[in-house]
Amino acid sequence: MKKAFYSIVLTFCGLGLAVSGHAQDRHYTPPQPSLPGRQCATMEVLEAQLKADPDQAKRMEAIEAHAQRMLRAASLSGKPAGTPTGPIIIPVVVHVVYNTAAQNISDAQVQSQIDVLNEDFQKLNRDANKTPTAFAGVAASAGVQFVLAKQDPTGKPSTGIVRTATKTASWGTNDAVKNAKRGGDDAWPAAQYLNIWACNLGQNLLGYAQFPGGKAATDGVVILYSAFGRTGNLIQTYNLGRTATHEVGHWLNLRHIWGDASCGDDLVGDTPTQQTANYGCPTYPHVTCSNSGDMSMNYMDYTDDKCMYMFTTGQAARMNALFASGGARASLVNSPGDTAPLVAGTTRLDAYPNPTSDVLNLPLKNGQDYTVKVYDLRGYEVKNVAFDGKQLQVSALPKGLYYLTLTNGQQSIRQRFQKE
Repeated sequence: MKKAFYSIVLTFCGLGLAVSGHAQDRHYTPPQPSLPGRQCATMEVLEAQLKADPDQAKRMEAIEAHAQRMLRAASLSGKPAGTPTGPIIIPVVVHVVYNTAAQNISDAQVQSQIDVLNEDFQKLNRDANKTPTAFAGVAASAGVQFVLAKQDPTGKPSTGIVRTATKTASWGTNDAVKNAKRGGDDAWPAAQYLNIWACNLGQNLLGYAQFPGGKAATDGVVILYSAFGRTGNLIQTYNLGRTATHEVGHWLNLRHIWGDASCGDDLVGDTPTQQTANYGCPTYPHVTCSNSGDMSMNYMDYTDDKCMYMFTTGQAARMNALFASGGARASLVNSPGDTAPLVAGTTRLDAYPNPTSDVLNLPLKNGQDYTVKVYDLRGYEVKNVAFDGKQLQVSALPKGLYYLTLTNGQQSIRQRFQKE
């Protein structure tokens, strides 16, 4: 059983929430190519929020109780905890807040970070095969997909990227970057979007996140622009986009793997108890707290980008519980943000079956008059489909979500479908 020893402990009706003001709990890193080690300010921010808003502790208590109910139910049923009936698609808006041209990162850099999140949270990352044999059985996909928002909160088309020039040279952990009146950019509705701010963090900060249960106006993740994605002018040690993976993990209710205490509890059953954070690229096994070796390659440790490459089944279950009925982030499952708004002359079509594994029936009158195109969630057209005027053959497509468009010169039809 993992033990929890905290510098400051806030008790939620018997549930301990760890927060600490120690230096190891800051997500700090100097802005130079060679860095001493990953650091994270998420717990520091949480402590400040709890002091400012006592009701947040009650909200987080309820979220934790819901997660534990989902986990217990899953244990009895043998099914993954809290798994929603449909795919978990999270519309993302990236607020690029810049003071210099270098801070105004490119669309390609932003997209590279979305790609990394999709790979890491779906266990599609190329370095997943590095997982030690001892942990291979618990390495897991969270089944979460991220897509840049295709419409803004007013229903207008969007690229999912908002650029804001600012006079502020650098930002701290006071959430000013999330406030237009303070020189930053306001959050989009937290119930519909994951807000990510890419900016120049000062005080040697690398990034921080807000746990579920915080205020909507500040909900999201903040990342140093030079540790964002895997394309562009990036810090050498943090150039694979894993800072955002780590921070989005917090946003999805994951704690640091060492529980922010000596041999602490991260509230996940299949992660080994470890003494403290690991830095750099440790050689497995690094034994602490009488374990068989720290899970230093877990995204919720502090190792270098190239040396973290896994979530566990327990962590995935904990994240999934947020999207189950009654979960703190369940509204995101039905967000319209990932769907491009309809334009004039565009209608919808009820294609079936959806999801499908091989054939999608399109109930069209004079279907042979339509041109059909299929796109993946990044907006790239896929070619390995065939349409005979009635059915769309999709068996050759990889599993995932797609959009199809049909046009006949008079009207356009748009439909989203899932390939199983």
